[in-house]
Amino acid sequence: MTQGVRWYIIQTYSGYENAVKQDLQRRVESMGMSEYIFRIIVPEETVIEKKADGKEKEKVKQLFPGYVFVEMIVTDESWFVVRNTPRVTGFLGSSGGGTKPVPLAPDEINQILLKIGVISKPTYDHLLDQRVEVLTGAYSGLKGIVSEVDNDQEKIVVEIDFFGRATPTEVDATEVKIISE
Repeated sequence: MTQGVRWYIIQTYSGYENAVKQDLQRRVESMGMSEYIFRIIVPEETVIEKKADGKEKEKVKQLFPGYVFVEMIVTDESWFVVRNTPRVTGFLGSSGGGTKPVPLAPDEINQILLKIGVISKPTYDHLLDQRVEVLTGAYSGLKGIVSEVDNDQEKIVVEIDFFGRATPTEVDATEVKIISE
């Protein structure tokens, strides 16, 4: 019953997220589950708080109190190990009674991983001044030179030749491939 490697959310007693993370990491090692349970994260960020006396203090704040994120392959054994870790109350998206949990969608977990710095946003600067072919959408199959790159929006501007004239056209950076002619 091995699915792929996916991210799941486990519910814990609030305030015990890091203790659950450490306990689960120990259990993964001692029970030989490192081939099924990979990364365990407690999403947190550092915030600056102002005290009443005007002094600033750094404080680590949980982004999702009461939740721990686990990257794993769900098998009966790995599911049992996580579920029976002390202070774990269950999986988010599991209705109980032995039902397997629902994994997070890749775009949902990627937003969280980006926010806490586990992964970084891709850059597309390497496409600048390259000859590319548009792979999808209304401009599929058309070729041109990349004149601008917007890494934040993941968009590029391609100078596509329409009727003998270069026309700047904005497309998603993921919808092109570099061509050599």
